[in-house]
Amino acid sequence: MVVTFMTLIMTKRMSAVAALLIVPVVFGLLAGAGAGLGEMMVKGVLQVAPTTLMLSFAVLYFAVMMDAGLFEPLVRKVLSIVGEDPLRISLGTAILATVVSLDGDGTTTALIVITAFLPVYRRVGMNPLILATLLGLSNALMNYVPWGGPAARAAAAVHVDLAQVVGPMLPAAGVGLLAVFGLAWHFGRAERRRLADRTAPAADDVTPVAVLAAAKAIEVERDIRRPRLFWFNLVLTLVLILGMVSGLAPLPVLMMSAFAIAITVNYPVLKDQKARIAAHADNVVNIVVLLFAAGAFTGILNGAGMADGMAKAALSVIPPSVGPYLAPITALVSMPLTFVMSNDAYYFGVVPVVAQTAASFGVEPVEIARAALIGQPVHSLSPLLAPIYLACGLLGVDVADAQRFSLKWAVAICLVVLVAALAMGAFPLRA
Repeated sequence: MVVTFMTLIMTKRMSAVAALLIVPVVFGLLAGAGAGLGEMMVKGVLQVAPTTLMLSFAVLYFAVMMDAGLFEPLVRKVLSIVGEDPLRISLGTAILATVVSLDGDGTTTALIVITAFLPVYRRVGMNPLILATLLGLSNALMNYVPWGGPAARAAAAVHVDLAQVVGPMLPAAGVGLLAVFGLAWHFGRAERRRLADRTAPAADDVTPVAVLAAAKAIEVERDIRRPRLFWFNLVLTLVLILGMVSGLAPLPVLMMSAFAIAITVNYPVLKDQKARIAAHADNVVNIVVLLFAAGAFTGILNGAGMADGMAKAALSVIPPSVGPYLAPITALVSMPLTFVMSNDAYYFGVVPVVAQTAASFGVEPVEIARAALIGQPVHSLSPLLAPIYLACGLLGVDVADAQRFSLKWAVAICLVVLVAALAMGAFPLRA
């Protein structure tokens, strides 16, 4: 069942949602579990319902913040600070990509960061592959947040609370971001030396059609901006993030409450509220149907005994001496697997089996879920992702060139996060 599911979505013969629903039903019938399939699917869906609820309102909340212009002053401030110094430009790229990635969407981050910085890179003569690398690494690490996607998939795959997956991983992600800023400093110093004797090209020659198209793509009508509410929105967002990190209340409650406050204060007219929700409805629907379908998939996988069967088979070939080390092994293997597989295939097809097997050696499923997040910086370079094609198209570089330039740095950042996660107890080196 798992191989069929992975093959269908990796060859793009079926969408992830359709495959998550149809494949387990077919194999559940073949396994003789027909009478109980409905109950299994409902049970699986109910288990992912809190996560789905939180993510739905998280997407809407950060979309409202984008619409209201919360990040606009930051963009302007960063650009005014960096000037034409390669070191400042490189650090500014990493900082802006990190902040804009709060909404958890790689496409939005690529559009905003590239639109803001590509003219600067071209004017100064910096290598645009640096922009692509810092953008991808920052966005990948920020995807550790609960609404980013990978963490939600990992939690849903092993049926644990999302906060239990994310909380212990955030300090390690923070260390990873510091490493990205260190890499930005390294890039900036190298470019400063390389460009020291070069004359920058004329500013009139540096605005490609792609940048203008990107600027148009993210342009929002001025009447939905709320510059006077900047400080309110900033404080609300900081309080929300602190509340989520501290566990002040369940994540769905915090996100729903924050969204209700944000949309009421920023758009008090009901017509405007409906327009903002409608503008972002596609993203919400995609998340909801994907996670509910994933719940149905894992419900059948577990309920029909398939996960137990695969785990027992895996136990028969894994040496007992290796089993206790499955958490760091999962972390290391996540790099190549997420590069050649979609997140859906990896988290819903591979991680549940590994978690079931690791449990027999004393490794908790939640620890496997955390370890499975380590490979996300490498995953950001996967040819299966749409944002990498968007970013390379806007930058005017070849995807293969971007992958060759960035891959070694992505692996290095993954290893930094792995060491930090082990040191901070996110998962054990040995059970």
